Amino acid sequence: MRNLRPNRINGREIPKELKKWLYASGSLTQQLTDLGGGAFHVERTKEHYQRLTMKDSRWMNMPIHHIAWVRETNLYGGEEQPWVKAKSIFPILSLQKKARLFKHIRNKPIGWFLFQRTNPACQRRVIYLEEGWTRQSCYTWHGCKFIVQETFLPAFEQFIRQH
Repeated sequence: MRNLRPNRINGREIPKELKKWLYASGSLTQQLTDLGGGAFHVERTKEHYQRLTMKDSRWMNMPIHHIAWVRETNLYGGEEQPWVKAKSIFPILSLQKKARLFKHIRNKPIGWFLFQRTNPACQRRVIYLEEGWTRQSCYTWHGCKFIVQETFLPAFEQFIRQH
């Protein structure tokens, strides 16, 4: 039987404290709010349009030349330093449907809308980036496909080790 949650990726050992966060299902927003004792906020750092990468276009089954709206944010728990760096990639086709609401949520977390009375289909991959351990989720929500990438930052790792 195949191990669905490997301990190593590309030769790097996944810290055991982070493993459950990288593979957790449901709303990361809610999980971070619970961990932070109710303290949670989102800081938008960048919003822009860009062409989909080949890897992302294949994952979402979208044309390679397709344009997406990208929202980058920092997620904070009860600490001054951000816990998670998030990047959401919404293809224009999804923004023409129900996912258009995500373009107008300002500093609200995507999870508040994504998991409200629904449990969207999700494909997940875990990778290691220069900034830290990252989970990428490709959601299908009300017929819309988009990617949410969440990188767990050193401040988060330090917090969970101490608590």
